[in-house]
Amino acid sequence: MRGPLVRSVPVSQVSLTAFSRFLGFFRWAFMPLGLLALIAVGVHAAADTLDDRLLTLVDGADAAFDQLVSRHPLTEPLVDLLSLERRTLLARVLALVWELSADAVLALPALGYREGPSDSKGDTWRGVLRRCLRAPTTLRWLRPLATALVVVAGACVVARLVQGTVYLSWRELLGEPVADGVARVLALAALGGLLWRLGARAVLRNLQHADAASAEHARGFLRALSHGLPGSAVVVPLALAALDATSLHSFLR
Repeated sequence: MRGPLVRSVPVSQVSLTAFSRFLGFFRWAFMPLGLLALIAVGVHAAADTLDDRLLTLVDGADAAFDQLVSRHPLTEPLVDLLSLERRTLLARVLALVWELSADAVLALPALGYREGPSDSKGDTWRGVLRRCLRAPTTLRWLRPLATALVVVAGACVVARLVQGTVYLSWRELLGEPVADGVARVLALAALGGLLWRLGARAVLRNLQHADAASAEHARGFLRALSHGLPGSAVVVPLALAALDATSLHSFLR
């Protein structure tokens, strides 16, 4: 009688499976870091669009200051206090401070991301959204919406990097039309993968963080409206500026 058939598994497949399991042990570390990185990239992309706008505000404030000090002989020398170079530097410093503040508000909560069954804690999308509708607060609504806009901008930045790298690397080998098509497909795949694997988790994590903070501190109408309002005032304009850095249509033109 013949013995039982034993299917031989290639050594390469065994090694790949073992390596995949080894990396799985560090998922608790690289998933939060991935969420933080995606948010930080989106915040940086949004902050880049604010340089010119902040410079315009600085120029307007400087013009008003010059008009004020020029009225008196003692203060008239202060008219030339801020040169164009100093105003540009001031605008860049303000943009950097704004970016770091938004990172602290939106990106740092991502480090608290943990995977695992959470149905009993009510931390699923359905449970948290139900509380957002039943007990709306500034935190519960503005923070996840701002995070969503920022992560889309961050994913677009990475997808454009993939598109440019693939196109420049393959256009001589495949020709410009084929390289352009392949680059667009890979960019859209990178965009979809980032939003699916990291973007949705980043929004959920900030929604969970806002929900926990609201449940602990925002009781009563005034507290629900005012708690977290300073941080939201920092991130909401930056999140709206992220719309300029998104340009989803650029991958389809």
